[in-house]
Amino acid sequence: MNGLQVENNGVVTKAACAVDASVETFEKAINIGADFILVHHGILWKNDFRVTGNMYERVKMLVDNNISLYAAHLPLDIHPVFGNNSRISDVLGWESIEDFGKYHGMLIGKLFRFNKPKKINEIAEEIKTKIGGEPVLWPFGKAEIKSVAYISGGGISMLNQAIEADIDCFITGEPAHSAFWLAKEAGINVIFAGHYYTETLGVKSIAKELKNKFKIDTEFIELPTGY
Repeated sequence: MNGLQVENNGVVTKAACAVDASVETFEKAINIGADFILVHHGILWKNDFRVTGNMYERVKMLVDNNISLYAAHLPLDIHPVFGNNSRISDVLGWESIEDFGKYHGMLIGKLFRFNKPKKINEIAEEIKTKIGGEPVLWPFGKAEIKSVAYISGGGISMLNQAIEADIDCFITGEPAHSAFWLAKEAGINVIFAGHYYTETLGVKSIAKELKNKFKIDTEFIELPTGY
């Protein structure tokens, strides 16, 4: 469910931005005096209607501290300016030539081609330096990489699209056991840059926009999950 998931009294003086909505996220937001939280992964999904157990604790914490919660999932993945996938071009300094990766009828990722080929370790080092985390490599393809398809988060289901497009390297967030032999037998390089880290880009860019547009304090809450 995208949009406002929990409201406050209608006044926002400080915004916290994070990848995931969690009790720990809310605790940090309270500690920095935020009354608005923007996340990529919210607390309400398609079939979540019961406010019980863990959901109750989360909602209560927000309401008791007058904090509103806003979630932007797929809209933040595909946004042409602030999106997780569009931001990768600026962060890594790569020029995207076209969109890539069909998902529910939309192209959500990016395709890059290099004039000068790169090695998989070079690409991984760029990601580590400019995004963070420890990329996981499946070096199953060409040593000289000229084309890269990129989809943030959990994009491994689109590996086949990269194979069919004869892409040299596919980059996404986290691996799937079932994709290992597919990638190896197809002879394609795969880099897993971290579901968490690849989805920090969108919320960080929104935090900057909120600060510039509404003149309010914003702060990114860093809570890596290891995935």
